[in-house]
Amino acid sequence: MLLGIDVGNTNTVIGALDGLDVIHLWRVTTKVRTTDEFGLALLQLLQHENITKDQIEGVAVCCVVPSVLYAIEKAARRYLDCGVLVVGRGIKSGMKVRTDNPREVGADRIVNAVAAFEHYGGPLVVVDFGTATTFDCVSDQGDYIGGAIAPGYQISADALFTRTAKLPRVPLQRPERAIGTNTVASMQSGLFWGYVGLVNELSRRCKDEFAVRPRCIATGGLARLIGGACDEIDDHDEHLTLMGLRILWERNH
Repeated sequence: MLLGIDVGNTNTVIGALDGLDVIHLWRVTTKVRTTDEFGLALLQLLQHENITKDQIEGVAVCCVVPSVLYAIEKAARRYLDCGVLVVGRGIKSGMKVRTDNPREVGADRIVNAVAAFEHYGGPLVVVDFGTATTFDCVSDQGDYIGGAIAPGYQISADALFTRTAKLPRVPLQRPERAIGTNTVASMQSGLFWGYVGLVNELSRRCKDEFAVRPRCIATGGLARLIGGACDEIDDHDEHLTLMGLRILWERNH
């Protein structure tokens, strides 16, 4: 059993994988913890599902928050007594990164691209609904060729609340109508349908720059809520990043 850890800016997703199947999934807040705090948290999560550390063959980590990476890597080695793969420079991804500066591309974006190409083939546009919403493009040959980054849905909602004097914080949900009859409904309409428009337009423009029409895959925490309303999204795969971590683990062992 492999433990995949996807550290995002807001949440850290931890998955126990049997092959490419995610059999247990946990989501915790991303924050700076000591090695011991994170190690004990891992043991508690595993114990809750009756998983012993002897069942863990290794840990694969994808992290976009450098300040928390050291404690996670050290905790996995100390408390689970297993090998750790951190996605970054020097690993064998099997994917050529054809951007101006490959070092700038986030580890999570490469992991998603590798998993999507392995599962769906190319060409592809992968839309990841996280703290930021990323659009990652993969050629028919399996090369990472670039993409786009937009403010995430939650960031947009938070900005509307914090930068205005009278608008409230509203729950994230799909409104039934575009025309709101009160302030909350109007905000939800603007946030949701406005964001659907953003995703559709960026996805369409990315697709138009391919010689062959690519498939568009959505992943991330809000993939089904928002992606389900986007005409340009072809498939949803909520465990894409964890699957990518398993694939990269295999390629490097």
